[in-house]
Amino acid sequence: MRRSRFTAYVTSLLLASAVALTGAITAEASEQAAATGYVALGDSYSSGVGAGSYIGSSGDCKRSTKAYPQLWAAANAPSSFSFTACSGARTGDVLANQLGPLGSGTGLVSITVGGNDAGFSDVMTTCVLQSDSACVARINTAKAYVDSTLPGKLDSVYSAISAKAPAAHVVVLGYPRFYKLSGSCLAGLSETERTAINSASDHLNNALAKRAADHGFTFGDVRPTFTGHEICSGSSWLHSVNWLNIGESYHPTAAGQSGGYLPVLNASD
Repeated sequence: MRRSRFTAYVTSLLLASAVALTGAITAEASEQAAATGYVALGDSYSSGVGAGSYIGSSGDCKRSTKAYPQLWAAANAPSSFSFTACSGARTGDVLANQLGPLGSGTGLVSITVGGNDAGFSDVMTTCVLQSDSACVARINTAKAYVDSTLPGKLDSVYSAISAKAPAAHVVVLGYPRFYKLSGSCLAGLSETERTAINSASDHLNNALAKRAADHGFTFGDVRPTFTGHEICSGSSWLHSVNWLNIGESYHPTAAGQSGGYLPVLNASD
């Protein structure tokens, strides 16, 4: 009699647990199904600087209709689309100005950030205008920053994204290598400088990939898609120095956005 009562008790307990678990799974599935909005965060590589066709209302952020977030949204029709990426953004700018649209309904987040924190603009200015040794020294300073300071800044951004959009799949996109090495090149930089710049890109990408993995995010590596389309390749998807529009220098063209970035987001989402 006692065993029968015990058996009935255990059976009812298991049934109750199963019902509760099924309810939790159903609720989670429902929440994930509802989380289909897309929010595009980041710097000029996400806003589309260099691609032209800028949205007038975006002002100095220079968001382009040809940027990969716009292209992805047009092709996939998410339930909502918020494009807050902005030219010149650093990690602090993302935290202060770009996270507002994130919420429980956000299913996808893309972001490029970290290059400006590491001094991208100053590195390129130094390498274009100064000597090989000055270029390499400035790059080494940037690499030291990427090792010592940038990881903590990325952690702050990534943690804030997770807190505000817990159901989102987050794709951290990296940066291309700028130059095809060896052979002739009219870009005005020596082989030493071009090699050092490519090395700096790899160093930054490695740091981004590690921090993304530690937060459970996907790292989207654009170096393979840009291979064969670097500056000096003869089929570049990147602007070299543009003295008439200096801000577009070393940014992806419209082809770089559609052929270099968009396929990586498509493969990662």
